[in-house]
Amino acid sequence: MSETFQSINPATGDIVWEGQAADEEAVNATVATGRSVFESWRRTDISDREAILKRYAEVVTEQKEQIAKAISDDMGKPMWEARTEAGAMAAKIGHSINAYHERTGDKSGDGFSLSHRPHGVMAVLGPFNFPGHLPNGHIVPSLLAGNTVVFKPSELTPSVAEIMMDCFAKAGLPEGALNLVQGGRETGGALLEAEIDGLLFTGSAKTGTFFHKYFGGRPEVMLALEMGGNNPLIIHEPCDVQAAADIAFMSAFITTGQRCSCSRRLIVPAGEFGDQVIAELMARIEDVTIGQGEDNVFMGPLVSAEAAEAAVDFQTALVASGGKLITELERFGQTGAFVKPGLIDMTKAVSIDEELFGPLLQIYRSGNLDAAFARANDTRFGLAGGLVCDDEHIWAQAQSEMKAGILNWNRPTTGAASSLPFGGPGLSGNHRPSAYYAADYCAWPVASQLSPKAAPPAMVGMK
Repeated sequence: MSETFQSINPATGDIVWEGQAADEEAVNATVATGRSVFESWRRTDISDREAILKRYAEVVTEQKEQIAKAISDDMGKPMWEARTEAGAMAAKIGHSINAYHERTGDKSGDGFSLSHRPHGVMAVLGPFNFPGHLPNGHIVPSLLAGNTVVFKPSELTPSVAEIMMDCFAKAGLPEGALNLVQGGRETGGALLEAEIDGLLFTGSAKTGTFFHKYFGGRPEVMLALEMGGNNPLIIHEPCDVQAAADIAFMSAFITTGQRCSCSRRLIVPAGEFGDQVIAELMARIEDVTIGQGEDNVFMGPLVSAEAAEAAVDFQTALVASGGKLITELERFGQTGAFVKPGLIDMTKAVSIDEELFGPLLQIYRSGNLDAAFARANDTRFGLAGGLVCDDEHIWAQAQSEMKAGILNWNRPTTGAASSLPFGGPGLSGNHRPSAYYAADYCAWPVASQLSPKAAPPAMVGMK
């Protein structure tokens, strides 16, 4: 029997969505629908698939405000940031088309050809922090390559998925090429057990590692995992202290710390320069605006009261390991989901190498640059990292030394472009970077040697 579940606005406590969770029977039927449409969709000319997706970008742009409102209501994101996400959804189409032709399009030469074919039915599991943009980054390249898709959004943010389905329908996508199943863990489990040809996932390392084990021994299932990080940001002289503090603040606290590329660890020199950076960062924390999803606030709530409680618990664990609070991450507000950003000095503490999805930044003081790079790499993850320093020779050293798939210089660690790959080594993924490189895992190559006429091959030792 299907169960009813709800999405609660974490800023207000209001119910913003209510619906049925897909059970095993419904999930299997949905996958079967995708299977039945696959052959006709993959045989659709690429120019026609492109045209549908370009129209989808237009429809998303037309419905930008509705999409942004759904994002904000579901997970509390300020409207200015939700609008930015909706805009990124539309911009994804052009990047995906370029990537398809550059990385997986048809190529030919003297006596050879290279073509690509879709896998089949791809399952896309979406995260809550970018409920439109991130699943869109799997869905669009998959459809473009000729796959059909079954999409299960996070049960915390179901609203925008239904708007996306409507946008695809208005764009002319054939019925059954993209299919939606709503629900939580049981729905996701049923999708894993169904006859899918690929699983495309963005989320936590814990969940992604489970999927990796679950599909162990099944190489026929394409598995693309993007799993977050414990990301370092090094600030080193020479650089402008005010600019450095702005970069650190943005890196750590945008989206209330709920980006997988957010800085979790700030590494600054011991001494006066490091003291100045921390003082400026503290001033920005004291001035930050936090509130309901309006345009005039920088931070909204965490996605739920449970997420806020987990952030406080993580802070408590850091203190127990020897961390010294500079300013405490504190919960406030009636819904229990709002938190004030926190800073904690972990220089002499026992590090806890986990990703916290929340606005808590760990400070480490380093004696020299080599120690800073060693501290930055002291993690099982490898998604994002950054250096704030005006010396290009130190930046060259950072490029050589730091373990991160997204490595920025004098820019926030959260800066990423759809025209570039997105992913990293270690527990940050399984070497299937998304964004521009999503084309690579949405199709498989067919390499052919060609001759216009049948002719006997040269055979040594034959009479």
